[in-house]
Amino acid sequence: MAGKKYNGGNSDGRSAEDRALDRFAELMIEKVETLQGDWRKPWFTPGVAQPPKNLDGRYYNGMNSILLMFQAEKQGYDVPVWGTFDRIIGLNYHKTKDGKVSVIDKNGNKLPIVTVNKGEKSMPVMLTTFTVIHKETKEKIRYEDYKQLSEEERDKYNVYPKLSVFNVFNIAAQTNIRKARPELYEKLMAANTQVRPEQGSENFSFEPIDRMIRDNLYICPIMPTHGDQAYYSISRNVIVVPEKEQFADGESYYGTTLHEMTHASGKEGVLDRLKPGQTFGSAEYAREELVAELTAACLASRYGMEKHLKDDSAAYLKSWLGSLKESPDFLKSTLLDVKRASSFIGQRIDKIALDIEQGIDTAQAEERTETSKEQVEEKPSVEAIAAKGVPVSEPEPSTEEESHYHRGR
Repeated sequence: MAGKKYNGGNSDGRSAEDRALDRFAELMIEKVETLQGDWRKPWFTPGVAQPPKNLDGRYYNGMNSILLMFQAEKQGYDVPVWGTFDRIIGLNYHKTKDGKVSVIDKNGNKLPIVTVNKGEKSMPVMLTTFTVIHKETKEKIRYEDYKQLSEEERDKYNVYPKLSVFNVFNIAAQTNIRKARPELYEKLMAANTQVRPEQGSENFSFEPIDRMIRDNLYICPIMPTHGDQAYYSISRNVIVVPEKEQFADGESYYGTTLHEMTHASGKEGVLDRLKPGQTFGSAEYAREELVAELTAACLASRYGMEKHLKDDSAAYLKSWLGSLKESPDFLKSTLLDVKRASSFIGQRIDKIALDIEQGIDTAQAEERTETSKEQVEEKPSVEAIAAKGVPVSEPEPSTEEESHYHRGR
């Protein structure tokens, strides 16, 4: 595979993006080697690797989420909250119109300073930022303001995406917050204690996906069928999975379903990963399997579930390991696809979860979904275009009479 070889972290004269990719590759290689030794282990260890957030409570996206969880698992971090050095130092101040004011306790005393512990090493995260410039006047506007413009107004601007690298620290483990602000630390602990289903529970149910299947709210039908095959059929645009009762537990059922939902998201006209002419077992097919596995693992972890490597995906471990060591471009394009797929699926799951929470009935949910399906056919957003990253050949295997992504569980 073309591209620069992973060099083990030698950062001399290299860009921040290259150094970040080195760190990402290092963690990914360690994880795949671990799975190669025992592919029955989960992608993310329950209770240790949790979906990471920033200090504002926002989840990191699929790409950054995966690597921060790998790092938290490796280091044993128990609170999945991260922040840049400046954001952590910002915990010591309030911003006012007159400038920064130190935070104080209820008695008016200045609180102890929160800072990053000496000698701690940061983790890189990659975020896409956008510069918006008027084509004629060259005036710059905020991207948030640009998104509020009509399509006609947007045509007057050029948008320049840029992938930027930021360095973050784990709030609980790499700062002095536990001693300096014990109350704040306890709040972080309480707010980020994940409740998981009972281990091995056959009766575990995740209602958002159940409703998505029952009411046909995804971009294609999902058909639980008694049998031993789980796959996405490109030609019929349908997902087939064994019935829930056939799995060892509910988490395995939902993990497999998320895997196949990821394949379906790659179809032409949606995220455009699946292209005709690729063959079963090819390098491109193997890469799509990694995208599906990482996306499903990321989403499962976000919703409190454990995701194990699929039986038939284990055959690709050696191929993944070789590609990760050979080319940073493989890692970058794969993780960008994971980001897009996890965002695409997660938004739909969250919308259904909100419907359930608000008591919105099936008919209302279907009406909303029809609107969502129409939007899929619209012109892709700037974020979607920017997220494509490095151009790569992307897969659609052809096997037997139909093109399937996945046979067997």
